Amino acid sequence: MSERSRWQRIARRIRVPLGFLFAAMFLWLARPTGTLMLLSLLLVIPGLWLRGYAAGYVKKNAELTRTGPYAHTRNPLYLGSMMIAFGFAWASGSWVIFVALAAGFLGIYLPTIRSEEEYLRTHFAGFDEYARQVPRLLPRLTPAKNDLPQGRFSRERYLHHREYNALMGAVALYAALAARLLLPR
Repeated sequence: MSERSRWQRIARRIRVPLGFLFAAMFLWLARPTGTLMLLSLLLVIPGLWLRGYAAGYVKKNAELTRTGPYAHTRNPLYLGSMMIAFGFAWASGSWVIFVALAAGFLGIYLPTIRSEEEYLRTHFAGFDEYARQVPRLLPRLTPAKNDLPQGRFSRERYLHHREYNALMGAVALYAALAARLLLPR
């Protein structure tokens, strides 16, 4: 097994526990202001929307989803997560958090995305063509053309994937930042 594939496996496993560790570090280092918290909504709200929208389309491990937001970017869930995370980094007022977050995404999420692409490539015959048409992360402005029937957003899929947890987490994190801002240190 190559070092790259070994790290991809490790990265997939540690990304969630590291997220909790990062949240603790975030709350310790954060120096929010009301203005920064308001400005952060410019990234957090669209990020939450994108994650929710994507969750209503994807049928994980059952089909290669190529419609909805997946016609613009192959990884709308990760893009939404990045928007949310960098929005909160902005709200924190800490450059250390921003740098740690960028390093974390490069070291953890990029290998995870590559590992998932390897899985998709081996399980779905149309993946290589899809990858040629749709960017990995930064979205194309117009949807990629395909001959598939247009998928539709499914509230049931959104609920099945429990994407509402992202919204609840964001509200809790803003509450923690507000408490940090309002309570004496």
